[in-house]
Formats: sequence, C-alpha cells, structure tokens
Amino acid sequence: MITRKWVAAGACGLLATLAVGLFPANAMAGEPAKKESPKVELVLDVSGSMRATDIDGQSRMSAAKQAFNEVLDAVPDDVQLGIRTLGANYPGDDRQLGCKDTKQLYPVGRLDRTEAKTAVSTLAPTGWTPIGPALLGAAEDLKGGDATRRIVLITDGEDTCAPLDPCEVARDIAAKGIHLVIDTLGLVPDAKTRSQLICIAEATGGTYTSVQHTSELSGRVRQSVARAAAPVVTPVATQGAKECASAPRLKQGLYTDREAFGEHRWYRVDVKPGQELRAAVSIGADRAVNNDYGVMLRATTQWGREIVRGSEAGDGRTDMISTGLRYPKATLDDEKDGATAETVCLQVSNSFSAPASVKTTPGMPVELTIDLVDGPGSAADVAAFGLGRGWWLLGVLALTGLLAGLVWGWISRWRISVWRTN
Repeated sequence: MITRKWVAAGACGLLATLAVGLFPANAMAGEPAKKESPKVELVLDVSGSMRATDIDGQSRMSAAKQAFNEVLDAVPDDVQLGIRTLGANYPGDDRQLGCKDTKQLYPVGRLDRTEAKTAVSTLAPTGWTPIGPALLGAAEDLKGGDATRRIVLITDGEDTCAPLDPCEVARDIAAKGIHLVIDTLGLVPDAKTRSQLICIAEATGGTYTSVQHTSELSGRVRQSVARAAAPVVTPVATQGAKECASAPRLKQGLYTDREAFGEHRWYRVDVKPGQELRAAVSIGADRAVNNDYGVMLRATTQWGREIVRGSEAGDGRTDMISTGLRYPKATLDDEKDGATAETVCLQVSNSFSAPASVKTTPGMPVELTIDLVDGPGSAADVAAFGLGRGWWLLGVLALTGLLAGLVWGWISRWRISVWRTN
C-alpha cells in the first residue's frame, strides 16, 4: 500500500538524485594540497623629499598614507602582507648611518588592518633614500616557502646610497631564481628616478608606473597585491612584425614585447579545427601620456579579412589598458579533407601620444596572452554525467522540470483522493 510518507520520500529521493547529477560535489579524497598564501611587502619611501606638496594639493607622504589606508582595507584575507620603510628613522647627515635606515614596520603575515594602519600613521618624512638596502631587506622578509612573492616599491626619488645600485640589486634577486617580482611606483618622478625604477621593475619582470594622483597610487598598489595571488608565469620575449607574413608564430603562453607610440604589430597563431583562440593584450603607460588613448586587438585571415576584433577595457586614464577577443574555429566534418590548422593573424595597435617633453623610446611594454582551448561542444566542455553547455544542459533542465511536475501532480492527486475517501 502506498503511504504518504513513501510518496514524499520517493519525491525527495528523485529530486536529490537530479540535484546530484546536475551539481556533483567535489570529491574530498585526492584533492590537491592547499596552496600557500601569496606574500607581499609594501616598501615605502619616508625620506625628507616626501614632504613636497605636489600630489592633489597635499604632501607626498599624506598621499601615500591615504593610499595605504585604502589598500589595507582591500587586501584579500588570504594574502600575507608586510610593510617596510626606508629613510624613516635617521634624520642626520652621516651617510653611513643614513644608508642603513631601512626597517620592517609590519611583519609579513596575516593582516591586522587596525594595527597596520596605526603603524603607517606614525610615519613622518625623515632621512635618506636607501632603495638598494631596502630591497635586500624586503627580499629577506619574504624568503622561505613556495608562495608567490611580490615587492611593491613606492618612492619619489632615486637611490642616494651608491655604489649599491638598486638596479643591480634587482638583477641579483632575479638571478637567484626565487620568482620574486618587484613593482615600482614613482611619485612625480624626474627622468633619473624614472629610469632607475624602470630598470628595477624590468629586471624582475615587474611593472613601473608614474604616479601623479592619490587615486592612481592606491589603484596601482591594489592591482599589484591582487597580482601576487596569480600563478607566477615567466613571459617569453618576442618581437612583432610590420605585416602578418613575417610575424612570429606564437603558441599558447604569455609573451612580452615593446610597441612604439601609434604603432601596429603583427603576430601569428595556428588554430586547429574545434579549438577556440582566446587572446588578450595589455599595454602599460610607463611614462606620462596624453588622455584619450586606447589599444586595439584584431584577428584577421592571412589575406587580410577581419575575423573578429576586441573591445577596449579602460577609461583612458589608467596606467594600463587592455582588450581581448575570442575566435572559435569550427570543427570540420570527418569526411572532409584538409582538417588542418588555420593561421590567424593578430594585430596589436595603439593610439598613445605623449607631451613633447616625454621620451618616446623605447616603446611601451606589451603583454600578450595566447590561450587555445577546446571549442564549445567538444568533449572537454562536457561536465559530469555528460551534461554540458548549450542544448545538453537545456534538455536536462527541461527534463528535470517535467519530472518534478509529474511528481508534484501525482502527490496532489493522491492527497485529493485521500481527502475524498475520508
């Protein structure tokens, strides 16, 4: 005899089975070990020159403190963060003492936002600019483990403690193969400072940014902290051509190049039938540039017919602007011949311009990402139990709704019959 409890249990069991089929839980056994949290150390220049009041009407030190407060509020919980200062403690004229003036203000570890903000609030522009010693200290602070490591250096002047060249220090750090990246930010930098900070960043695969406003500073530091959580990938240097026919042939990976103002560069990628090409490009404005600039990424055939183009992402006022595109190569019928890869030509163009006083050489840094994945409808896109995107998923959802409706109707009819009997 069918009872109410049996029917309810059967309905729940059916719905639970469908739910498991549609949304399978991750297996606990065999899961990879949890990755170590990324480590970041912010290195702040607190030398006497930070008293200058040329950033949004306030001193460079005040702008840095404001940016730090915003950054500390936004640091992800899984990031281990520390703060080191340079030139914060010794106010005298003794060069030997001044060039040792670097100290860890907040240890690298789980962030206590209140404690870190309090430590930063006590800083006042004081002494020398020992960038080299500070970088060595920061590298020591971050050593150990397999975590992603990143130093973010914020300074308004070049190192004053030669002959310890901070650029050579950065090269030595890179030569150790410890995958430690240094991003540099120059507060209203002059030509010498800019050149030195670019050298430091390039030596370790980091980025350089010239900062004129507080919002730029906080935004760029937040971006560097966020990048620390990404896997460390060593980009491959390449050089685009002036036309597709002579362009380098790229495979899946990350590439770097330099592109002059207003230049067009070409690259080639072979896309097999059934694959989807996903390409993205970013150009960094590593010097002062005019507003209203952009970057464009186009995919064309070898004969010049445009296949698809990306749309820019950015408001024209950031230090880096990016765009991306996707191109799926249709799968040929098994009976057809010529199931070979198609050569897709990628064109990277920019509309950057700069004031007459800005040096336009070398070109701006370009980061090009190439990804080749199985296209929609292929085996790799099918989820557990053969459920995937598109019509498969739509059909399963329709079937689920039909079965749920039948079960509910069965229960309703049974309840009515029981009510009439009673």
